[in-house]
Amino acid sequence: MELNSSNLHCNDTVAWIWLSSLQPPFLTLISILGVVGNSLVLCVFCLQRKPCSVADVYLGNLAAADLIMVLCLPFWTVTIAQGYQWNFGQLLCKVINTAISMNYYCSILFLMLVSVDRYLALAKPLNPSKLRCPKWAKHICVVIWVVGFMLSLPAMIFRRVNFVPLAGVEACYLDYPHPAWVLQRNLTTNFIGFLLPLPVISLCTFHVIKALKNRGLLIQRRVQTERKATQLVLTVLAVFLLCWTPFQLVRFLDTLDYFQLIPGCLWENTLQIGNQLATYLGYSNSAINPFLYVIVGNHFRKRAQGVFQGLLCLRQKSNSSMHLNVTVISKCGDSPKDNRITPLALRAVYPPIKPHMMRS
Repeated sequence: MELNSSNLHCNDTVAWIWLSSLQPPFLTLISILGVVGNSLVLCVFCLQRKPCSVADVYLGNLAAADLIMVLCLPFWTVTIAQGYQWNFGQLLCKVINTAISMNYYCSILFLMLVSVDRYLALAKPLNPSKLRCPKWAKHICVVIWVVGFMLSLPAMIFRRVNFVPLAGVEACYLDYPHPAWVLQRNLTTNFIGFLLPLPVISLCTFHVIKALKNRGLLIQRRVQTERKATQLVLTVLAVFLLCWTPFQLVRFLDTLDYFQLIPGCLWENTLQIGNQLATYLGYSNSAINPFLYVIVGNHFRKRAQGVFQGLLCLRQKSNSSMHLNVTVISKCGDSPKDNRITPLALRAVYPPIKPHMMRS
């Protein structure tokens, strides 16, 4: 979601009006589904009785990254609906877009780590590794968040809120001091966000699928358990690549455009509109993931059922305890007549005195 000079001096007005009319409702849908879905996923991972596995740690952090991103989208929904008029100040302009930029880097790195975990769990089940320790996984996740923030620093540094005369709005846009920064952004996105993790993911996936076809290995109960988690991971990974590969392709074409290998407004308009559509397809991945957990993850559904049953039981116990307290209070009564000491009450408190007790 960018407003830059190329959008202004060389644009197809009809195409941009059409695109701008579709963006707000689409972003609203993604935001609602993403917030509800990822919040429920995080609740299940945080409230489940069993300790989190390494895959749970990585998938939980992936859900957190998705949740942060979809929480930022409503700001752009309002902005686009108002003709790209940014009314939220310069600080939020920087923070919101830095968080959105972090989402992609953190997501692909978390998926790379969960692919390595599935490889160690299925292809190397007898070789213990520190990477399969949840404590180590949490430390690695902290490093990933730091790396994602460092890679997104240009968005924080160069985002500005300034008046754009040609658009007639106060816009939040990237104001690079030199056009070479566009090349740096594209190469960083393509290399660290795609070319670096993709071979690792592909190699791990190849060995995981090979292990899943090994019938002798699947006899082991532990491997059967890991297999259920692996099916979910492979599905999440496939959908992620499906949603974000067009974005990577458009960034590569934008690099070619930087060198003006294909000049002309038609190409530039096509590239800019393609960039917008590919970006929104990538954003939709954050709303799709929670549904994959429910549809594909049999183990996740069982854990979610256990969590919500536990919450329901706690609520029922709380209600029954409140009902008991009300009943006791109502039996005690408020009038002095109810608190009178009667012979029957004395008999209940003091046992009858027997003759042999009086002799002493």
